[in-house]
Amino acid sequence: QVQLVESGGGLVQAGGSLRLSCVASGRTFSNADMGWHRQGPGQVREFVAASRWGGSQLLYADSVKGRFTISRDNAKNTVYLQMTSLKPEDTAIYYCYAGTGGLADYWGQGTQVTVSS
Repeated sequence: QVQLVESGGGLVQAGGSLRLSCVASGRTFSNADMGWHRQGPGQVREFVAASRWGGSQLLYADSVKGRFTISRDNAKNTVYLQMTSLKPEDTAIYYCYAGTGGLADYWGQGTQVTVSS
């Protein structure tokens, strides 16, 4: 059974930083896609960042470019999201996903990120 478990969320002031982690178990994703989506209060879930094909391609939403960095440790089956210069509008539940072919086959339970102004 595949499981994705996120950690690292919390409360931070605007301008601060957080690092999210997502550990996968049940199968290896070293050659697959891993990434992050988020869902803010009253909003639809949106793409944040992706590490595709084992990390050979990195993609970011325009809203986070230059502030967020996605990385991964394939030996640990783990993907990270380093978030800097956080803004109140970054407040959301952040979900990790993993899959192939650009599809999210598996999702984590989410971790809350709250940015205060």
